[in-house]
Amino acid sequence: MSVDKSASGTVYERFQGNTEFQELRRRFRRFAFPMTAAFLSWYLLYVVMSGWARGFMGTEVVGSINVALVFGLLQFVSTFVIAWLYARHADRKLDPVAAKLRTAIEADDSGAPETAEEAR
Repeated sequence: MSVDKSASGTVYERFQGNTEFQELRRRFRRFAFPMTAAFLSWYLLYVVMSGWARGFMGTEVVGSINVALVFGLLQFVSTFVIAWLYARHADRKLDPVAAKLRTAIEADDSGAPETAEEAR
């Protein structure tokens, strides 16, 4: 892991440009941004349909359970599914890289001054 120890700034600022750190950020964003867009689209569909497709949303599915109630409950289900998917993604793709970075940062932090002023 190549980090310029003579660079000014905190240890975290020095590691920010590191390729492993950039890879960690890329992996996080590749999951978080599309999943956020998908969930917000799904939620907005529910809200829009509740406002403008009242006939469809009021359609009874079983007894007095209608489509709107099913969609509303599916919002909770999708939230838990996304949380579970993120936990799996983090365990497999993020945590190994983060652990490696943490070890390197702790090793660098123990021997190097925090700022350029402390080095004087």
